[in-house]
Amino acid sequence: MTAKTHHFTVHHDGVTIPVSRGGRGRPLVLCPGLLTTQAGLHELAESLRCDHDVVTFDLRGHGRSSAAGRYSFAALLGDLVAVLAELARRGMPAPVLVGHSLGADLIVHYAAEHPDAVAELVLIDGANPVPEPFITEADLPEFRAMAEDLRRETEPVRGTARQVLLTAREILDLNLEVDVLRSVILDRYRTISCPITAIMSTSMAGDSGAERARWRNQNWRAGVERLVRERPDITTGWLDAGHGLVVTHAVEIAQLIRGTPGAVGRRGADQLPGTGDCSGADHR
Repeated sequence: MTAKTHHFTVHHDGVTIPVSRGGRGRPLVLCPGLLTTQAGLHELAESLRCDHDVVTFDLRGHGRSSAAGRYSFAALLGDLVAVLAELARRGMPAPVLVGHSLGADLIVHYAAEHPDAVAELVLIDGANPVPEPFITEADLPEFRAMAEDLRRETEPVRGTARQVLLTAREILDLNLEVDVLRSVILDRYRTISCPITAIMSTSMAGDSGAERARWRNQNWRAGVERLVRERPDITTGWLDAGHGLVVTHAVEIAQLIRGTPGAVGRRGADQLPGTGDCSGADHR
């Protein structure tokens, strides 16, 4: 049985943000990352709707949201704040916030600034206090080319629910900003008291075997280890996957989220529960 989904729009900072809500159970808001849309997160959202009241939305310049004049971290955080404020106005209690990549950073910053408005955080391959910056001066040409490639890859889906309107320069600038923010994100974690689960990929920089990719994967793991030393109460787990795990391992992630808090650390990446489905579930 398919969960009935309701749609509405949030207007914020001159941007029109489409929001979808469906499912039944514990309230959960799914925050997408850079270059990710709610259409791209459809499988994860539908899996979670088995037993969660799930909200998805598109950040500015992504999917069905309108374009904007700025794509800074603060502007994107403002989009999340506006969506959550509207949900609170509609009577939704403090939700579980689930964020992927940049979306994980956004929900950490939100929880630090609104401690009473969040029930739990689930971070998927993001908000990582890596000990070394990912983008050094020497890395800029590679990341500039990568941003150009990513921008070209979005051209075929322009005008669809999966479109991304950011330019290559805007993509690179946002990555540079997030790199700086992650260098001090431990200060944010220190102010958060709600349960936190981190689900991380083993190959966030790919598995090509290239020296720089290996270093980035090691730096990613070192960041998680640093986080756990600072906050040993945080539950962490690893999936044998790349950074696109919200798409490639959507069902497994949904199962892990259903088991939080604590389930990721107990089961680990190689002890996932059965996948199951929503057949016969009671939906509204």
